[in-house]
Amino acid sequence: MNMLNKNFKLILSLMVVLGTVFMSCNPDEGVDTPNIPDGNSGNSQLDLGATIQRDFMGRIVDENNLPIENTVVSIGSEIASTDANGMFIIKNASVKEKQAYIIADKAGYFKGMRTVIPTQENNMIKIMLVQDNVTATISSGSVSDVQLPNGSKVTFDGSFKDDNGNAYTGNIDVKMYYLDPSNPDNNIIMPGSLQAVNQGGEARVLESYGMLNVELRGDSGQELNIADGHFADIEMPVDPAQTGVAPATIPLWHFDEVNGYWVEDGIATLIGGKYVGEVSHFSWWNCDAQFPTVTLCLTMEDVSGVPFSNMRVELWRSGATYPRTGFSNGSGEICGLIPANETLALKAFDQCGVETYSTTIGPFSVDTNYGGIAMSTVSAINISGNLVDCANANVANGYIAIDYGNNYSSVAVTNGSFSFNILECSALTDYTLEGVDFDTFQTTTELPFNSSVTNVGNIIACTAVTEYISVQVDNDPVDYYIINLSGSLNSGGNSFQIGHQTNTTSFILLGGGVTPGVYTTNGASSFILEVGIDIDHSEPNTLQFNLTNFGAVGDYIDVTISGDFTDNNGVVRSVLASIHVLRDS
Repeated sequence: MNMLNKNFKLILSLMVVLGTVFMSCNPDEGVDTPNIPDGNSGNSQLDLGATIQRDFMGRIVDENNLPIENTVVSIGSEIASTDANGMFIIKNASVKEKQAYIIADKAGYFKGMRTVIPTQENNMIKIMLVQDNVTATISSGSVSDVQLPNGSKVTFDGSFKDDNGNAYTGNIDVKMYYLDPSNPDNNIIMPGSLQAVNQGGEARVLESYGMLNVELRGDSGQELNIADGHFADIEMPVDPAQTGVAPATIPLWHFDEVNGYWVEDGIATLIGGKYVGEVSHFSWWNCDAQFPTVTLCLTMEDVSGVPFSNMRVELWRSGATYPRTGFSNGSGEICGLIPANETLALKAFDQCGVETYSTTIGPFSVDTNYGGIAMSTVSAINISGNLVDCANANVANGYIAIDYGNNYSSVAVTNGSFSFNILECSALTDYTLEGVDFDTFQTTTELPFNSSVTNVGNIIACTAVTEYISVQVDNDPVDYYIINLSGSLNSGGNSFQIGHQTNTTSFILLGGGVTPGVYTTNGASSFILEVGIDIDHSEPNTLQFNLTNFGAVGDYIDVTISGDFTDNNGVVRSVLASIHVLRDS
């Protein structure tokens, strides 16, 4: 996770991203404009509910799952730009109760367009952008075939128009991308969320048999499209895993980029292992089965009712080839559109992608708030702490990102405070955490922790602060030490010392071991803590010293300290300390 780039950051004011069967249910998204784009045959508009305000946070990545910086993200009239982690924050966006429409735009990539049904909590969004490379260059006035390596093909009749509807002559750069239903990132690449309206004006949820995006550019880079009254033939190969269930004919749907949902617009016929159809304009096109739909909301939690953040959940229709995948938000909530009157298999996964729970739910004939899914076989791990800025003030607009297992997840801070629950991987306890002040472009950099640390303490998002110690006794104000810090390996090579000293403050930690792990004051490799308070070392204590990293010279020593002690006045007190100090020797 890199430093934030101030020069390109823009803030003017996000989880639940789900796919085909379980369309993301974050009720805060929508576009007020009801216009129908070119190619829509006049279908009725979906009822998206009233306008509401919600908060959003999300991450924009490329096909290698790497962050894309300086992506412009818009939700309605609110706009933000992604930081070096690909993250954006938009607060109080005006969206619809049943749809929020998030658009991500970055030069060199196809536009990302996601819709979700917003929840009350901060809505988490992830969008994967695909590079818009030129597939072929053709000329107007002649029939041309453009084909992708997978067999997807478009046949043009040679007639084109520009944005103003004027006839265009010249060269045309054709950019094409085929999204296979088997793509594991299908739900974060595809536009919308497979929310749709059919030719009868009925709301539907779709199951995809393949999507094709085509963009046309003229000699000057201007957007082009098929001329009025003309058509192009498209061919999309059927995924081998769907061959046995692919129908002989299937509806074609185009993505309405204004309203953020799919619109039924034609028929494709299965010929020679491909769906073949005719289209009158280009955007995204999709071959889909359609289903009546209802809204389902549920909460992923353990038997104690503790919700899981960022939990991957799959829903499977009976006979479906692929599941639809989503992730719970900070309160464990997932909402979305599902096929009505069908029993669905639900599977939940830990942070490393291992299935840990399964059950069946449904059928549902009406919109349903299912409540909690109590997973009896797992329990939550809570990660909490507090994020402050360079002035040691609580960060008002920021986030915490955790990189653990196969997942990069994030949570917004509330006046500096953060707390979220995850499902631990059985074979992996280590994770890294980064705190970011989104207003000042400052970061803690990556801090190493493990699952035995439940409270990471007070951490500083400040580029100028390369090392620090934070100490809080009881509920007293936090003391931050950022100067006169030292960290060194002792002469025997199996213990270390961390220190801070000024005329008015002091801190000393003697570590009896250099192997990451949890230590106490009473073990064979005991730790000793002395700060600017009195600790009566003759009295028992519950102090735990979690050494998460002991780096080489020039790298970091990271320790979290928590527990109770007795002072020299006989008063039992608690302490929470975070240490992120460079090793000097």
